[in-house]
Amino acid sequence: MAVSFGIGSWIEGGVITAVIVLNIVVGFWQEFNAEKTMDSLRSLSSPTASAVRDGKTISIPTAEIVPGDMVEMRTGDTVPADIRLVEAVNFETDEALLTGESLPVRKDADATFDDDTGPGDRLNVAYSSSTVTKGRARGIVFATGMHTEIGSIASALNAKSSRRRPVKRDPEGHAKVHRYLEAWTLSTSDAVGRFLGVNVGTPLQKKLSRLAILLFGIAVVCAIIVLAANGFSSNKEVIIYAVATGLSMIPASLIVVLTITMAAGTKRMVERHVIVRNLKSLEALGAVTDICSDKTGTLTQGKMVAKKAWVPAKGTYSVGTSNEPFNPTMGELSFDPLPPSKIDFEKAEAEGHAVTYTELLENNRYLEDYLNVASLANLAHVYENQNGDWNARGDPTEISMQVFASRFDWNRIRLTSGDDAPWKQIAEFPFDSDVKKMSVIFKEKRTDERHVFTKGAVERVVTSCTLIYLGEGVEPTEVTEDIRNEILQSMESLAALGLRVLALASRTYSGQIDDVNEINRQEVEDNLTFRGLIGLYDPPRPESASSVRACHEAGISVHMLTGDHPGTARAIAAEVEILPSQMDRIGKDVADTMVMTASQFDKMSDDDIDALPVLPLVVARCAPNTKVRMIEALHRRKLFAAMTGDGVNDSPSLKRADVGIAMGQAGSDVAKDASDIVLTDDNFASILNAIEEGRRMFDNIQKFILHLLAENIAQACTLLIGLAFKDVRGLSVFPLAPVEILWVIMITSGMPDMGLGFEVAVPGILQRPPQSLTRGVFTLEVLVDMVVYGLWVATLCLASFSLVLYGFGDGNLGENCNGTYSEACDTVFRARATCFACLTWFALFLAWEMIDMRRSFFRMQPGSKRYFTQWMHDVWHNRFLFWAIIAGFVTIFPTLYIPVINHDVFKHTGISWEWGIVFISTFLFFLGVESWKGAKRIYFRKTAKKAGNNTQDLEARTFGHNMSESPSTSGSDQDKAGQMKEKSGQ
Repeated sequence: MAVSFGIGSWIEGGVITAVIVLNIVVGFWQEFNAEKTMDSLRSLSSPTASAVRDGKTISIPTAEIVPGDMVEMRTGDTVPADIRLVEAVNFETDEALLTGESLPVRKDADATFDDDTGPGDRLNVAYSSSTVTKGRARGIVFATGMHTEIGSIASALNAKSSRRRPVKRDPEGHAKVHRYLEAWTLSTSDAVGRFLGVNVGTPLQKKLSRLAILLFGIAVVCAIIVLAANGFSSNKEVIIYAVATGLSMIPASLIVVLTITMAAGTKRMVERHVIVRNLKSLEALGAVTDICSDKTGTLTQGKMVAKKAWVPAKGTYSVGTSNEPFNPTMGELSFDPLPPSKIDFEKAEAEGHAVTYTELLENNRYLEDYLNVASLANLAHVYENQNGDWNARGDPTEISMQVFASRFDWNRIRLTSGDDAPWKQIAEFPFDSDVKKMSVIFKEKRTDERHVFTKGAVERVVTSCTLIYLGEGVEPTEVTEDIRNEILQSMESLAALGLRVLALASRTYSGQIDDVNEINRQEVEDNLTFRGLIGLYDPPRPESASSVRACHEAGISVHMLTGDHPGTARAIAAEVEILPSQMDRIGKDVADTMVMTASQFDKMSDDDIDALPVLPLVVARCAPNTKVRMIEALHRRKLFAAMTGDGVNDSPSLKRADVGIAMGQAGSDVAKDASDIVLTDDNFASILNAIEEGRRMFDNIQKFILHLLAENIAQACTLLIGLAFKDVRGLSVFPLAPVEILWVIMITSGMPDMGLGFEVAVPGILQRPPQSLTRGVFTLEVLVDMVVYGLWVATLCLASFSLVLYGFGDGNLGENCNGTYSEACDTVFRARATCFACLTWFALFLAWEMIDMRRSFFRMQPGSKRYFTQWMHDVWHNRFLFWAIIAGFVTIFPTLYIPVINHDVFKHTGISWEWGIVFISTFLFFLGVESWKGAKRIYFRKTAKKAGNNTQDLEARTFGHNMSESPSTSGSDQDKAGQMKEKSGQ
């Protein structure tokens, strides 16, 4: 720009200035829109709260809560701030986000504590971001935002380092002058790097900024070459030629197009339930080789359903499939007289038949005793509203048990509500993490007897039981060690089905009750009669199995890290196909490695983990530190990992992962702040959506970079080779004028590049291995394509210029034809116009060819039956690209035929018969590009055939190196297993 103005070339200088201003304005506007989009999406983590103001309870955004507000909370609410409770009725909160405690904490508004009491022990305080699992409460807000307990953790994660380099000092704290100079120099270089964009932004943005600097250097070299070829003449025409050649190498729209593509990608991801918090994750998603996912709510629906119930005196009751987890009228009941440990469940389900609940309850006091515990040792409410829809509130575990009881018309509301209710509650002992039991005392009005009903962890409840009914019409039997082992075997059988298992027990209570608070809980929960087991199922999402298969197809390994029982975790993992179906063909050492508990994994040293044939695909009873160690193990194997998390304790693993994925519904604000992306539906399938979008965006960035740089190579080669065209004074005559080059860069190259950024995913995008971030977008294929297309376009442009000038013209290059139009320069101006028309059309049509870098433009959809018209549908599918190309195609005519614009600005003139050359050159352009693509397809087909990857089914490709031809536990399997990660990760 400065050079153009310096030599008085006002038109060229003005156009260059306009291009610079346009880049700045468009870039700023797109960055502004992208930030606005991100800000609007952050509202996901801003729930509402019920505050009492002016004597009225109103719902306001959490951000508007201030200290001193009276806030009301009930089951299901998220606590909006740190609140000192003044009233609490059966109030419990889930503080796992803050303390890591997986069980709800019961609050006591009347309790007082010392100032130095830790957060986990302050039972009179409800903490921000915790969720209410039971009861209701009111309290006064005393801390909000970053001043809350959870905010203090978030602020520590958000701490940012200074941009100024520290001065290196000796042990005494002194520093010499050269140390200050060193720190100042490094800080200055950092500032310059930030200004040039080489050390800020995403890795791709940094790489492209460095590319832009490199191309600027090449542009300077090209300008020097032009000057040298003309004897370093100070003639204005020579300087303009040098400027034109320099401009041809500068990708003016590169960063703008990249910014627009990324902004559009974030908006597109929102439609697929993914919020991008960190732009670097957009390019990282396409390189993910391993996904470490939680189970509950991500792979599963997060909705408990009671599937099995075992009453020892009778047998096992089963509930059929239901699409409505709260509706007790949906799902058939069936019965088997055997205990779970002796049932072949697959055969039983095939042969089972439906039974009504009235038949099952007939003369069945054992089932009634069981249902009393399930319904009454339970605070959940299941009810049918006026519209006939079934609703529930309370803890998901208790809801599922209450629904099961309601199937037999044993609903708690019916048993305890109204004047004629048969039961009345006297006392309650909430679930305690130490005893892992929950108990209630009820009085039966008909007999005036008091009963204790207890539910809890099987191991704990069984040890509290002394009696059990093992048969109908017989006296209760004393619980022996053998009977306990049989109960535990039945629990393992249910856990193997992917069920969470609880035990139920009860007894009559004859103790004195003067003050409920003084009852000895240990005495109440002792000498119980074992009533049975209940198996609760958190069903996998319908799309989980297909999504895991799609991950395997895409070369991505899926690991399930869960807090569940190993048997439950293994069953769910097998159901969603994380584990191979043919486990009997896996060597025993590898099979044992595939499923581990956190205690087993954490006991191993890093060297032991690195020596494993494969990293665990399932880790049960997982702790936050286990997730961190898994990420580190994956990194040591040079793999690229994505990790899901929802609690504060997950923040370290989310930070350590290459792509941290937070849950939008169940996740804490701290976890979201530590993550790169947020799933608005907490669904594993959305992770796959994000990876697909990441690959699509990576592809599109490759496409427009290839298109842009191929055009730059074509323009530079055309101008550099064009130095051979010299006029009567011995000065070079440029085949392309500076404004023509800018027109191609901004209009016929820049706008289609933006359209390429909006392209949909190509067919089979999830059937190829992850991208390598080491190579980035500049793969060998892209680099070769760039040179081939650039040289082919340059060849055709120079041929069209030469043909007009020498083939049909007299070869007279005139004098001062780089500056003004004259009769002597008419042939040169016509040849330049022909060359410009060819380059413009090639730039436009090359954009369409770049929709798929390998498939033919005329056959981009391999399964289509439209053999001759499919390309019409393909070009219309991307409307932005279509109209950008049409606009570039149409606007060439005003530049050619409007007076003054053609001669004085673009340095060319209108053409007539020369259009024939343009059409023939365009045909040759398509022929050359299609021939090159065809050669590539042949090459890659041969390469794939040699690899032989397509000859196996998906499971064999994914786990093949771990499988033997027949079931075996030989040591040779370990040698094969060591290659599994390499295959699935590439």
